[in-house]
Amino acid sequence: MSVPALLDNSHYEQACDQAIAMCDGNLRSTIKALIMANEYLEAALEELQAAISAGCIPETSRSKMRGKSSAA
Repeated sequence: MSVPALLDNSHYEQACDQAIAMCDGNLRSTIKALIMANEYLEAALEELQAAISAGCIPETSRSKMRGKSSAA
């Protein structure tokens, strides 16, 4: 990522405004919702990592692999 792209926080500002608006301006509710969303994503990531460790390939990866093999 380029330095100017890192310095442009407008998309973060916009995302913050949107999250706060979705919680009717209640900052505590906004923070709580973001923490809950983060916990959900962490749990999903842990499940995916466990599946990969067990040798399972996620369905989306399988479809990509099938597409490559049929293209050859």
